Amino acid sequence: MSATETRRHDEMLQAADRLRRGGLVAFPTETVYGLGADATDARAVARVFAAKGRPAFNPLIVHVGDLAAAERLAVFDPVARDLAARFWPGPLTLVLRLAEGHALAPLVTAGLDTVAIRVPAAPLARDLLAAVGRPVAAPSANRSGQVSATRAAHVREGLGADVDLVLDGGPCPVGLESTILRTDPLALLREGGLAAEAIEAALGHAVPRDVTPGKVQAPGQLSSHYAPNAAVRLDVVDAEGDAVHIGFGPVAGDMTLSATGDVVEAAANLFDMLHRADALARARGLARIDVAPIPEVGLGRAINDRLRRAAAPRIAQP
Repeated sequence: MSATETRRHDEMLQAADRLRRGGLVAFPTETVYGLGADATDARAVARVFAAKGRPAFNPLIVHVGDLAAAERLAVFDPVARDLAARFWPGPLTLVLRLAEGHALAPLVTAGLDTVAIRVPAAPLARDLLAAVGRPVAAPSANRSGQVSATRAAHVREGLGADVDLVLDGGPCPVGLESTILRTDPLALLREGGLAAEAIEAALGHAVPRDVTPGKVQAPGQLSSHYAPNAAVRLDVVDAEGDAVHIGFGPVAGDMTLSATGDVVEAAANLFDMLHRADALARARGLARIDVAPIPEVGLGRAINDRLRRAAAPRIAQP
C-alpha cells in the first residue's frame, strides 16, 4: 500500500470511529457527498437535521454495505429484490416498508412507515460502511435547500464547523443524487443518477412519476431545492449582461455544462457549475444565473428536475 493509500485508509478508519461515537462525517459517494450519521443513534441523526437546517418532515436516505444489511431494515418485495440485484451498488434508492426490529432512529424516516435505502458504489463509501458496521443516514452534505456538494471543498464552504470530519475522495463522478423509486405502489419519486429508461427497461414497462407530491414521501421532493444564492432562470439561449450564463452544447455561456452536449458530462458538472456560477455572480455583483436549454432525455430529465427546483420560488428554511 502506497503512502497516499495508507493515509486515506487511516482517514477512513478515523471517520468510521467518529460515526460510531455519534459524530457527523461528510463522505463521497458516486452521486454527491453525504452528511453521515449513525442511523441508529437518535442524537446523531438530530445533529444532521440541525446542521443542515432540514425540516423534520423530510426523511433521510440510509446507506448500507449490501443487500443483506438492507434486508435487516426493510421488507423487499419481488420488484425491489430484482431492482436491487440489477442496480446495486449504484445510484438507486428504494423506498420500502420498514422491517420489524429495524432499530433506526425515528427521525430517519420522518415518522413514515417506509425507509429510503441504498447501497452506494463509490469504493471509499463502501469501505467506510464496512468499517462502521452500522447503517449510515446521509442526506447531501449542504445546507437544506442549497446546492448539493460534489467536492470536499463544497462541504467545507457550506457546512464549516458543523461537520466533524470531511473525508475527501475527490469529485463525485455521477454528480446527481440517486434516483428514488417506491415499489409498492410503483412510482418514481425522484429523478436522479440512474436514468428512468434503465429502470423501465429492467421492468419491461413504464413507471409512473410522483416527484412533487402534496406530502413529502422521500428526499428531494420539495418544490424549492438545490438553489444557489443567485436567482436561476432556465432555457436561456442568448447571454445577457445582467446574469452569469451557464451554457450547454452549442450555447457557450460564461461556462458550460458540456461543450459537446453530453448529458452524462453535464450531470457530473451540474452542482459544481452552480457553485462556480454563484461565486462569479457575487464577484460581478449580479443577482441571476441563466442556464441554457437541456434536453429532456436520459439524465437530462434529472438535470432539469434539479434546475427547476433551483429556479422555483424560494421556501424559507426553519
